[in-house]
This record gives sequence, C-alpha cells and structure tokens, in this order.
Amino acid sequence: MTQGLWKRYVIRPTSLRTNKPLNEPEYQALLQELEERYQHYVSSLTKQISQLKEAIAQRSTQLQKSLGNSGTEFFPETEGNAQQGETNLEEFLQAQLNRAEVHSGTRVTGEYALVPFESFTLHKVYQLEMGLSRFPVERPLRKDRRNELAGTLEIALQMLNAPRDSDDPQLRKVYSPSDFIEGIYRTERDYGTLYELMFKGDGSEDFRRLVFFRPFGPLMRLRNEQVDLSGTLINMIVPLAKMADKFKRFMVNFRDVCIQQDGQIHLTVVYFGSDQFEEVKKVLEMTARETHFKNFTLIQLNEEFSRGRGIDVGARAWKHGNVLMFFCDADVVFTAEFLNSCRLNAEPGRKVFYPVVFSQYNPVYVYGYHTVAPPTEPVIKKDTGFWRDLGFGMTCQYRSDFVNIGGFDANIRGWAVEDLHLYRKYLHSDLLVVRATTRSLLHLWHPSTCSDDLPERTYHICQQRRATSEASHSQLGRMLFRKQIEEHQRLHSSL
Repeated sequence: MTQGLWKRYVIRPTSLRTNKPLNEPEYQALLQELEERYQHYVSSLTKQISQLKEAIAQRSTQLQKSLGNSGTEFFPETEGNAQQGETNLEEFLQAQLNRAEVHSGTRVTGEYALVPFESFTLHKVYQLEMGLSRFPVERPLRKDRRNELAGTLEIALQMLNAPRDSDDPQLRKVYSPSDFIEGIYRTERDYGTLYELMFKGDGSEDFRRLVFFRPFGPLMRLRNEQVDLSGTLINMIVPLAKMADKFKRFMVNFRDVCIQQDGQIHLTVVYFGSDQFEEVKKVLEMTARETHFKNFTLIQLNEEFSRGRGIDVGARAWKHGNVLMFFCDADVVFTAEFLNSCRLNAEPGRKVFYPVVFSQYNPVYVYGYHTVAPPTEPVIKKDTGFWRDLGFGMTCQYRSDFVNIGGFDANIRGWAVEDLHLYRKYLHSDLLVVRATTRSLLHLWHPSTCSDDLPERTYHICQQRRATSEASHSQLGRMLFRKQIEEHQRLHSSL
C-alpha cells in the first residue's frame, strides 16, 4: 500500500502552542488554517462519496447485464431445509452471512477441519499457505490479495472518519493508516471472507475493532457446451542429448499411451550432438516397425544442448498449419487422461496450459533398497513426491501462440531460465494462462548436478531445488537422526 493512497486521510489537528492571548493577525491565520484543512476534508469526503456512487452504479449495471444474459443463470446453494426459492440476491447474501462462522462458532470434526485465520499489518501478510515464495511472511505479491486487503483497510478508515452529527469535528480523532495495528481474515470457500481490523483508540487502552464480511454470491452458469476433441492432433516435442536409456523408458510409456490408446500424437525428437544418436534412432525405427507408427520426426543438431533451442526448432519445423504442441521431457510419464487435459485447457488465441507436475522423490528414500522397482504410475502422497510449482517446462500451447509471442529468447541460456522467460511472456500477454495441478503427469526422479558455470544466484536456486527434490521433510529428518533412531530401536529390542 503506497503512502499516496493514504494521504487524503491524514489530517493533523493543530494545537495551541501557548496560553497567551492571540492577537488579531495570529487569530485570523489560525482560523484560515483550520478552514483550509476542513475544506480539504470535506472535499475528500465528497470525492469518496462520488466514487462510491459511481462504483455502485457500475456494479448495478454489471449485475443487470449478467441477469439479462440468456446464457447466465444463478444457482443458489441450499442446505438441509433452507429455502429453495432464494432468488433475491440480497436475501441470498444475508443467508451466506448467517451460515458462515461469524456470529458464533460451528462444531468441526477435528483440528484438520478448522479454517484458520491469517494476520496482516499495513505492509505484510503472515500466512499459512505460503505459495510459490515459500515465505511465512511477505508483502502481498498477488494483485488480487493486495487489492483485497488494501480495499478493506480503506473502507475501514472511511467508516472511522465518517462525519457524525453528535461529534465536534475539531475534537474528534481522525484515523490514519498509522493507527492500524493488525487485522485477521479467513475465507470459508462456500460462504465468504471474514475480516477483523484493530485500530488504536484515543488512549493507550482504548481500541476500535471493525468487522467486515464479504459474502460469496450464488453460482452463475457461464457456459454449457459440448467439446469435440476428435481430430485434435498433439505435436509432442522432446529435446534430447546423451539420454538413450531414458529415451527407451520414455518410449515404453509413449507406445502404450500415445500409440495404442490415444492415436492422435506426432512425436518430434530434437537431438543434440552425435553421442548415442544412433541408439535413439534405432529405438524410433523399432517402434515404427512393431507398431506401424509413422508420425514422428527426428532432427539432429550439432550444437550444445539447450532445451529452449530444441523446442523452438521442433516447433518451427512443423509445416502443416496450426497444431497443439506439448513441450515434454524424457524423464516424465503420463496417461491418456493428461493428453485430453492438454487438449481441453489450450485454445489458440485464447489460452495456454501450464500444468503443475507431481515430482517423484528419490525412490531410495521412499521405497528403500528393495529389488521391486518403484511404481511409474503417479502415486500422489506427502512422502512420495511434491508439486513442482516452480517448474514451467511442461506446457501445452498452440504453435500460432508460440510464434506470435516470440518463442524462446535465443539470448537467454541457463538452467530453467528459458522456460520461466517464456512463461512470463504469456503472463504479460492477453492470453489466459491455465496453471493447474495434474494427477496424470509424473516427473521421475533422476540424479542431477548444478554446473559450476551457472551464475551464483542460479547456482544457489539449482542446489536448493536438488535438496527439495531428494526426499520429504520427515524423510530427511530420519536420515539426519538415523543414529539416534537405530540406537533407540536396539535399546527397546533388547528389553
């Protein structure tokens, strides 16, 4: 929240500096100063009222348009014997308030069912759900949260400073952002968000508390359509270098899912260098002979490996019009369900799909040193892997969008930097970026290294990613305290 946003609320009442009687010029100057301040105050309130009226008019117009749209319907939620015909919006919102845990507590089944509050101050949010930053406290980075909390605080100050008939304007405290102590808020996703804001009062033990509730409206039907995915070909682009063994494992999954089940996939492999190239070529030729699969392209580049460069070459090598592309790596497995998610969540000129991949921990720490191989199907549990929410390499997007956005920047090289740069291009565009977890795409664990040639910051991020990819927090803890655990086991086994 910038200081400029709050300046209109800060009015510092003057105080007499002396008990001496004021002469005429001093008295006139004091009156002039007070008059100017209160004129500014009145002007500020008038402007706020005008803005509120304009906002109400805009909301009313939007609501009328949405209600008048034949493709839009409201679906009020009901509970038990709640009124079925709750069509009046005001009644519905009041019902949301009554159902939410605002005026009294609600019995919950246990500690996991409780919806906790998060707290915030003028500049920071202390959060349980830490998001991509992983910070327990931070300045709100997301625009929606920043506007939500700033707007709530602004309304609270407007209410505190609203003129009241019984008050003497000259003696009444004028609240500013510096009087805000702390706020807490929580969201019940089916009812709305509750806010409690605390402000300093007139004395050291005097406080003002304001409570707000932002009710969620009824469901609105925006679209009801049939989606035909037949004929939607996917050009799967896989950049590769010195990974013949991984590619063999990848083709086992590809043969089962893409050839035998889906049947609408073109595979483009962009290979860097000559080392193990013939092995990769033989795998493709053998697959073609055994399955009669001919929809593949093998491109060889005598260059140093660059994932972005490989995908860019593979995308631009396609000469059969617009096509849906899936940028893939050889160390992932997927199901036919994911391929349909890819088709459903990408649309040319409108949206691109960036799935959040579930990444497998090191199987040695998950399954131990067993002869049985760990499963290759996604097993989504706390101790088997994690959501790779800072990975942006796996994506489904149409070739036209990729070309129009400028593709990968040839001047940007480095671990994961190319993917992030392309992702940010889409964030800065008018296209909708669909970022969602997917249970049908699994990143397999593999040993990784961080090149000494990386810049210091990138090298630090790479090492941090390696650490978080090895095992869960509890598994790393068991490794750290292994001697104590083994000693405890020996002690109790001897009893």
